[in-house]
Amino acid sequence: MNEVLETSEWVARRSLHVTIDEEALIRFCRELIRNDPPIPPWEGGIHFFDGGIKTVAYFLVLDTLNFCFWPLPGTPRWEITIASEPLSGYYGLAASLKKAAVSGVPIWDAEYLASLTRDGLEQILDGRGELQLMGDRLRSLQELGRLLLGSFGGEAWKLVDAAGGSALELARLLARNLHSFKDEAVYQEKKVFFYKRAQILAADLFGGFQGKKWGGFSDMEMLTAFPDYKLPQVLRHLGIFQYSEELTRKIDSMSLIPAGSPEEIEIRANTVWAVELLREELSRSGKKRRAYEIDWILWNLGQDDAFREKPYHRTVTIFY
Repeated sequence: MNEVLETSEWVARRSLHVTIDEEALIRFCRELIRNDPPIPPWEGGIHFFDGGIKTVAYFLVLDTLNFCFWPLPGTPRWEITIASEPLSGYYGLAASLKKAAVSGVPIWDAEYLASLTRDGLEQILDGRGELQLMGDRLRSLQELGRLLLGSFGGEAWKLVDAAGGSALELARLLARNLHSFKDEAVYQEKKVFFYKRAQILAADLFGGFQGKKWGGFSDMEMLTAFPDYKLPQVLRHLGIFQYSEELTRKIDSMSLIPAGSPEEIEIRANTVWAVELLREELSRSGKKRRAYEIDWILWNLGQDDAFREKPYHRTVTIFY
């Protein structure tokens, strides 16, 4: 079994601060069956794609930096403008890296990544507002460059090939070799695995390459939801998540919830497990959806203002 799913279920069954309302979950499943929303299409326009090894490196760099886009209180949100359209978060990051790649910045070059400077990274991510954890972003890219040079001949595609066509093994490979992808925690003395960004890399490669070449993974059904701060916000809006009074107060007052705290681990683990319960319920009704596809549907719902009435939890972390 996927260790992310196994340990998330273990946490969900012991949670003190987060409860899954199964009646609300079933109601939402019925709504999904009735409305039958399409699986969100791959957003090809915002990503760099040349069909080859530069694209593999682009996605690896993208998901190395894919974390913590929300602004601290009193600071403006980071965003860029592409073709008169403001973009922030993951979309803004993807577009910024595409712009850099098209303009000749060698983000696919491991030596460039290993020796990247703060000024160089800030030029790539130039925009309005502030991105948190810029020092961590720089160290993560430098670490990636060093790993590629030391173990994979400087080539991102060789790292992906080393996973043997398995999305799950790719996530494990990244977590074993890169601190920035070692998305693990300890809950009641038990190690818990999430691998959020590592799993997203597999999904990005799968979507970008349309399930072929470096996206030709044979086990996409083994991926779980990608536990971040947007999906719990959606699950709470739907009534699927119920929080303790203490956790409700912290989230609604936008207080920081420490990374690795019991509350934060419970939010993430229950996100993974709730999506698995949704997948199982849909399957019983004859609607086959993989966990990451349900994740995409929920994440897209979260872009609607109606799902932002209550805040998302705020945790400063490199893992999501």
